Amino acid sequence: MTADILMMAQNGDDDDGDFGVKLDVRPKTKRPPLYKVLILNDDYTPMEFVVHVLERFFGMTHAQAFELMLTVHKKGVAVAGVFSHEIAETKVAQVMDFAQRHQHPLQCTMEKE
Repeated sequence: MTADILMMAQNGDDDDGDFGVKLDVRPKTKRPPLYKVLILNDDYTPMEFVVHVLERFFGMTHAQAFELMLTVHKKGVAVAGVFSHEIAETKVAQVMDFAQRHQHPLQCTMEKE
């Protein structure tokens, strides 16, 4: 506090008699929504190709990729990862492009978590 403010407070010279400290209030920022990247089952894409995609684009170990591929095979769909919108969008595009270039009908989508 400056000396003038202290004098005003001690002498009662402030406008309304109250004395306070101004706080800097920052609005809370929301976390951006996350998106699940889903791998869908089909009857034509080889299981080995799905494992390769999961290793290459989602950084999974062979064992992790194999387990997730089995989940896709048995349940029809599985979450390959959860990302921000831009990253999820990029992953979907990469997988779809890679599958198309290798002439596989593998489908990959994203949905809000």
